[in-house]
Amino acid sequence: TANFNYQDNEVYTPYRRVLVTGATGLLGRAVYKEFKNNDWDALGSGYNRARPCFLKCNLLDEDAVRGVIQGFQPHVIVHCAAERRPDVVERHTEAAINLNVHACASLAKEAGGIFLIYISTDYVFDGRNPPYGENDAPNPLNLYGKSKLEGEREILRHCPGAAVLRVPILFGEVEKVEESAVTVLWDRVQEGAESCTIDHCQQRFPTYTNDVAHVCRNMAERALQDPSLRGIFHYSAKEQMTKYEMACAIADAFNLPSSHLIPMTEQPAGAGAQRPQNAQLECSRLELLGMSVEPTPFKTAIRDSLWPFQHDKRWRQTVFH
Repeated sequence: TANFNYQDNEVYTPYRRVLVTGATGLLGRAVYKEFKNNDWDALGSGYNRARPCFLKCNLLDEDAVRGVIQGFQPHVIVHCAAERRPDVVERHTEAAINLNVHACASLAKEAGGIFLIYISTDYVFDGRNPPYGENDAPNPLNLYGKSKLEGEREILRHCPGAAVLRVPILFGEVEKVEESAVTVLWDRVQEGAESCTIDHCQQRFPTYTNDVAHVCRNMAERALQDPSLRGIFHYSAKEQMTKYEMACAIADAFNLPSSHLIPMTEQPAGAGAQRPQNAQLECSRLELLGMSVEPTPFKTAIRDSLWPFQHDKRWRQTVFH
């Protein structure tokens, strides 16, 4: 359907353009790759970790944001940039509010008629009465959840045609295991000799970044055909696990022992930001619109995410053959 301009000496450029903010982060990298690999011209912006292939852009600088949008003229913007570590938000509140709320406002104002997807979180809910549909009343327990909810409101206020995509705890191909609250469990799994306690209270739905990225592309492609696509959407994997159960599943995926892992069934005092007990997302809206993605099984996805961190690279033969 596209009018491609082919000239013998010209590099082929896809006609659909997407701007991905936070493209240096865990989810942003997956989103950038998903669009790039599927016939989109993708531009990724980052700030602290911006590398040669990504644009350095301070999202708090409205002139810089305007310059990028006017220069690149994207059809779609996927806004992944955020401070997503709840304990960091509690400690460095001002910087977090700037990124999670104020950057949303400036981006949404500049977006105009561009389709904007804002990545939000299950932490907008208190976790007392799951599952949560898109229309259920949010009630965040911590500053991170409050800041993301404010971000949603800024996005939809300035850009009523935008979409909000709420997702739960994420993991994927990490640059270091500390980058995700799921993959960080790897160190405890590998410790083997030392017994350690891991939370077995809070129910989570660990979700693979590649699946979320695929959903974002489905939404973007649908929005180009159907400009009425807007509002709040939920996407989540379906395997319910505590952190303890995730650690056991990681051990199992790599044929490692898990007997040293001890389930902790009560929250220790002073355990940082309060987290919801079970903020399970009900995802039928995406499914009914045919834009959902079958979640990659946890064990498959965690193997793909963590195998580079395995001390003994020969394990691949033992696990898969």
